[in-house]
Amino acid sequence: MIKIFFRPTFVRQVNKLDEDLIEEVHEKIEFFKHKKNHEMLKVHKLHGRFSNCLSFSVNYKVRIVFEYCSANEVAFLAIGGHDVYK
Repeated sequence: MIKIFFRPTFVRQVNKLDEDLIEEVHEKIEFFKHKKNHEMLKVHKLHGRFSNCLSFSVNYKVRIVFEYCSANEVAFLAIGGHDVYK
């Protein structure tokens, strides 16, 4: 199982989301903890200035950007729509 750390920016962004969306985020984070679910979540490597990061979809509009700290530890950096990549 993957251990997740939440950066302060990520926590602030989550707290600004609608209650229904926050519930969906928590569900997807639980799925994410098991590597076998990464394909379903569409985990993919990012490019450009985010080349050391990956992301996955919460829904069609919202993504979570993260980076690996070690083989079984990740840090969630940001959450939002495609503008989170800017």
